[in-house]
Amino acid sequence: MRLTILPILMLFQAQLIIAQTSLKEINLENGHHNVGFRQYTISDSTRTYSRIYDYTNAKVPRPISVSMWYPSGQNVEVLEPLQILDYFEILKKEEEWEHLPNEQLLNWFYYSDTPENQKHLEEKTTAYADVEFEKRKFPLILYTPSFQASSIENFALCEYLASHGFVVMSSPSRGAETRWFGNNNAKEMETQARDVEFLMKEAGKFPMVDHDKIAVMGFSFGGLSNIIVQNRNDNVKAIVSLDGTERYQYGLLNQSPFFDEGKIDVPYIHMAQKDIPEIVLKEDQIDAELNSKFQLYDSISNSKSYRLKFHNLTHSHFSTLGVLFAHRDPRQDKSDSEIMESYKWVAAYTLNFLEATLNQNKKASDFMENGPLANGMAKSLATQTIKQPKIGRFNFQDFNDLAMAQNYENLSQLLDSILKSHPTFKIPEADLNTLGLQLVFNPKRSSQGIQVFKLAIALFPNSSNLYDSLAEGYLFMGEKEKAIESFEKALELNSQNQNAITRLEQLKE
Repeated sequence: MRLTILPILMLFQAQLIIAQTSLKEINLENGHHNVGFRQYTISDSTRTYSRIYDYTNAKVPRPISVSMWYPSGQNVEVLEPLQILDYFEILKKEEEWEHLPNEQLLNWFYYSDTPENQKHLEEKTTAYADVEFEKRKFPLILYTPSFQASSIENFALCEYLASHGFVVMSSPSRGAETRWFGNNNAKEMETQARDVEFLMKEAGKFPMVDHDKIAVMGFSFGGLSNIIVQNRNDNVKAIVSLDGTERYQYGLLNQSPFFDEGKIDVPYIHMAQKDIPEIVLKEDQIDAELNSKFQLYDSISNSKSYRLKFHNLTHSHFSTLGVLFAHRDPRQDKSDSEIMESYKWVAAYTLNFLEATLNQNKKASDFMENGPLANGMAKSLATQTIKQPKIGRFNFQDFNDLAMAQNYENLSQLLDSILKSHPTFKIPEADLNTLGLQLVFNPKRSSQGIQVFKLAIALFPNSSNLYDSLAEGYLFMGEKEKAIESFEKALELNSQNQNAITRLEQLKE
């Protein structure tokens, strides 16, 4: 009989104890939106792939299995919601065992075939297949699964977020060449990051996605890939890490040529498992530093970062499948009721973090700042730390981004406001001159270039070169009199300015 690898880090193996849980008992408090669900497969033609159990040398374009949860405006009163069994049908397909009989499901995918787990498969979820999209825009959450796991591993959390007004898209964690990872985890981390970026492009097909509000959310190994995605995609505005492996394998993250901790400049939240008991550390030969060391979090300086430790959760319990189906470890796992209560709080913190960062929701921002006790959480459930960003150096690129956003108007006022928070900021004359020329020689932006030169001359009134460049701008725009006036000023400030001498001779012939 085939047993797949558990969709969690192999570092955290569990022993066999039957779980007593249900979706109803988890009791996530859904929002007012009905939840739609769509699942389909597309191909990335830039990469090849082999279906490992087909036992053939044939290569196919890389298949991307897409699971998507979204707010729906359709009346669902007469419809039947999905069952958990429907999600396991997707799991079968993503594992490339499409024809596996359903009675084999649990044992085949490493879950105990118990009466309790069979009942789970019959449970109704809160999602409805293929219902209509709600006709307005919603933020996009890209969910990245754990080590070799399915796109649906956290379906309850994804449904919960969709009910509160988010579109969630996920694809399975697959190896670069086949369904399974190879021996090079750095390569597989990059593969998963590319899959997330493929999903980001795929989301462009859907008009209800707000592409100015994108966050990445990952569990376990998916946390590593999401750091890479954020580092090289400026449109990612927030990072949610569900006990992400970036905490445990910082060295693996450093193997990526794209990783730069300085580029983590968006809000970040990491929710971690409980401290691993000494008996587990010893028997499973786990480094005790994992309980305290978090090199990535310590190195983040350019964004606000939140860190929560949930004292009743072990690693697998940060996913829906882990809460419902994963075996319990008698050495460290808490009771099912404690696990479900904590998972509910993980969902609540995820929602409020996303509301605060993507929607600038004041109530959600207050929730994130309050601390667990003030939010109504029992003291024993979690501890939280918040790390403020360091005030970094403000450079000319930062200034230009702000100036561009306001079409290069009111630049003096903009500079005054910048200097209030960055009093040491200095604008290089040469950079202003180059920027002004780049803009002024663009017929569609010439007037913006003139505004840049006016600011430059206000800051450097004795610069012959700036007046000379301004004159070239006026000349390009056909404003001969203003060009002559500026060339004359350039020559007044520097009688050896040969360009001004030549241009004036030409203009006065």
